[in-house]
Amino acid sequence: MAEKRLLLIDGNSVAFKAFFALYNSLSRFTNGEGLHTNAIYGFNTMLETMLDNVNPTHVLVAFDAGKVTFRTKMYDNYKGGRAKTAPELSEQFPYLRDLLTARGIKTYELPDYEADDIIGTTAKRAEKAGFTTTIVTGDRDLTQLADERTTVAISKKGVSEIERYTPAYVKEKLGVTPEQIIDIKGLRGDTSDNYPGVTGVGPKRAVDLIDKYGSVEGVYDHIDEITAKKLKEHLVEDHANAVLSKKLATINRDAPVDLTLDDLVYNGPDMDALVAFYQQMDFRKFLQGLSVDGETPSALPGLADIAYTELTADNLNSVQLDGECAFYLEMDGDNYHLAEFAGFVIGAQDHWWVSRDVRLLQQEPLKGYLEDAQRPKQVFDAKRTYVGLNRLNITLTGVDGDLLLASYLLNTYDNSNDLGRVAAEHGYDQVETDEDVYGRGAKRAIPDDDPVFFSHLARKARAIEHLKAQLFKDLETNDQVKLYREIELPMAFVLARMEIAGITVDAGELEAMGSKFSEQLAEIEQTIYNEAGEEFNIGSPKQLGHILFEKMGLPVIKKTKTGYSTAVGVLEKLAADAPIAENILKYRKIAKIQSTYVEGLLKVIHPDDHKVHTRYLQTLTQTGRLSSVDPNLQNIPVRSEEGKAIRKAFIPRHPGWQIFSSDYSQIELRVLAHMSHDANMQEAFREGQDIHAATARRIFKLGPDEEVTPNIRRQAKAVNFGIVYGISDFGLSQNIGIPRKQAKQFIDTYFEEYPGVKAYTERMVQLAHEQGYVETIAHRRRYLPDINSRNFNQRSFAERTAMNTPIQGSAADIIKIAMIRMEDAIKDLQATMLLQVHDELIFEAPAEEMATLEKLVPKIMDSAVPLEIPLKVDSHYGPTWYDVK
Repeated sequence: MAEKRLLLIDGNSVAFKAFFALYNSLSRFTNGEGLHTNAIYGFNTMLETMLDNVNPTHVLVAFDAGKVTFRTKMYDNYKGGRAKTAPELSEQFPYLRDLLTARGIKTYELPDYEADDIIGTTAKRAEKAGFTTTIVTGDRDLTQLADERTTVAISKKGVSEIERYTPAYVKEKLGVTPEQIIDIKGLRGDTSDNYPGVTGVGPKRAVDLIDKYGSVEGVYDHIDEITAKKLKEHLVEDHANAVLSKKLATINRDAPVDLTLDDLVYNGPDMDALVAFYQQMDFRKFLQGLSVDGETPSALPGLADIAYTELTADNLNSVQLDGECAFYLEMDGDNYHLAEFAGFVIGAQDHWWVSRDVRLLQQEPLKGYLEDAQRPKQVFDAKRTYVGLNRLNITLTGVDGDLLLASYLLNTYDNSNDLGRVAAEHGYDQVETDEDVYGRGAKRAIPDDDPVFFSHLARKARAIEHLKAQLFKDLETNDQVKLYREIELPMAFVLARMEIAGITVDAGELEAMGSKFSEQLAEIEQTIYNEAGEEFNIGSPKQLGHILFEKMGLPVIKKTKTGYSTAVGVLEKLAADAPIAENILKYRKIAKIQSTYVEGLLKVIHPDDHKVHTRYLQTLTQTGRLSSVDPNLQNIPVRSEEGKAIRKAFIPRHPGWQIFSSDYSQIELRVLAHMSHDANMQEAFREGQDIHAATARRIFKLGPDEEVTPNIRRQAKAVNFGIVYGISDFGLSQNIGIPRKQAKQFIDTYFEEYPGVKAYTERMVQLAHEQGYVETIAHRRRYLPDINSRNFNQRSFAERTAMNTPIQGSAADIIKIAMIRMEDAIKDLQATMLLQVHDELIFEAPAEEMATLEKLVPKIMDSAVPLEIPLKVDSHYGPTWYDVK
């Protein structure tokens, strides 16, 4: 007999998840009639994933019938704290049902019952009938239904990332059996569904009690055994609440569901109805994905035809570009310093010229047009385009619009390197994604079929041209045109030229370090073997756990799903009493430096110029900070001598030249002093005080003659930086190793001494709640979709982010402005700006220019943005990067 597989979906829960997963793009997910479609789109994405994964023979989507159920009759305030459903979501529910009907999937709701009860009842019947069942939901309450034949799939991130709960996983994750989840809920209650539980009983205490006594009833049968006085009092006083809460949490598995399993047979979609639905919703991507006669269509069906002219050497003179144009250079890979060229497109107003032969770009009229600053050009990723053309000895100028940069500034989450995805985020569906055309993988499979490839290129150029007006209008609405034109767009070219310049690396120095590290590792390895009494694989957490906790009997600090934790935090706690733990930490540190930086850098030194050419990701972070990849030169360790030694290999390109470095001193705290207008903090900076020592004096109430010890300063430094990240008393106590009560006192005193900072943090959180985003001094926005979440942890994280982003983001704005001005300031010198490492700029220059740079660089950096307090810049130079610190 063929296996019967049932897929049960919690309709309301998944719809909510889908709605909020795409909430940032709400305005862009509308169809031609103005209907919001983000929940429908996300729900359908989940459906496709689960249908592929489960391959069900039977499917049901259950919905709640209304707010009144048997539970509200038991407890009036059941789910009473929940906010009213957003109208933008409510309007989508009827269309969700239309989607499911078109897909051939049964839907069902039952008056007086919730979707949970329908699912629980149907799963029970399926189990008796020998089905294997998968339940999909965003609600962990349903994990109580997990059993040997039923898996509960919880959507973790959006609707695409799934966590599968089996009985074993429930036990491992929650510490109880699926059947005991309702007992846990009985004791601790549920803030989401708004029922009480027992006062003072949290998640851990509830698990401990149920683990010991088996159930709520078992707890009360043994109430006299409980010795904790306060706990016992609460249990006795709230006995009725515990019983009621368990009933409310219990899914009814015998609800009067009048569907049979035979009613749920799944035979696939009604293709005509599904095509019509996708067309009504303007779901171009789903239309392209439909199968016709069992075959997946090419990337082109569903898209309007596009005309183009293939360029060759014979018809090159036919190109006429009178005004602005769109240009896209296709490369076969992400690392545009090395990727092979695949082709290009250039043109305007549906007159597109395409070719696979990029050498044509080196000839007139194309080269002259690309290098003419007076002819405006629209591109996608100006930095990538500039570097690519530079490899062809073409200097791109006159870029007016960068679709990637503009999209990123409007919403920092819209930062895909795929033009098709970015276009879709802005409601433009007339271009495929690269994955649609080239398939997956870092190395693209460029089609041999010229019409498919050329049409794709032409669509890319048309998307760039089409979206320009909309994106620039949105930038103007957000007051971000200046940010785009004066910071981000010029910054792209500054970074491009830095990447092209690269930095020289002495391979011989790295090789010598590698030999030294290999010797050190061999010595430490032998010491560890001697301490362990045997040889084993130090890199294996499983073998290491056996040695430390079973053979040597060290105290178990933490366990993971796969066994004993041997993470850094665990080893650091063991190191005080166990030398082997300290040696393992040292071994790991040196091994990481050896593999990542010695071996890693040797692999990427260019054979022609002996340099490494990092790529800066300008549109990655939510704060506007730059990231470095291929290789990452921002993360070279500086806290250990072994890590710092790597910088000895970074040298100037000419003998007798020097590496010069300038970095901002405590820029984030200076930005905080500016944005908070706090008089005490500003006074400390204006007077040139050590801000951490000044804070220590205030927190610890030290007199003018009392010494600020290194330990007291360290604690004050942790408070200074922790406050702006919204650190809690618990977090601070963990960071600096003090009791939580004392940490709370530190924070309270800090806010008393710096009242402007407290007012700033409260103001940012309030603004975020009101408008859904926060801004930097240059109007860089960060949207916070979880700021009004009912989930406390999500909401709290968003609030902390609201406090911190304007600080970090403004610091990023400042150094970018400084870099743009710096490039212009040194144009008549031989000095070259090589790297940006967070708050530090690194140059190379002849020794005779050092005195000039010592005056010029700090002057440019500390005047980049006028703040209420002065910026401070420290400069150093030497024969290697190592020597500048």
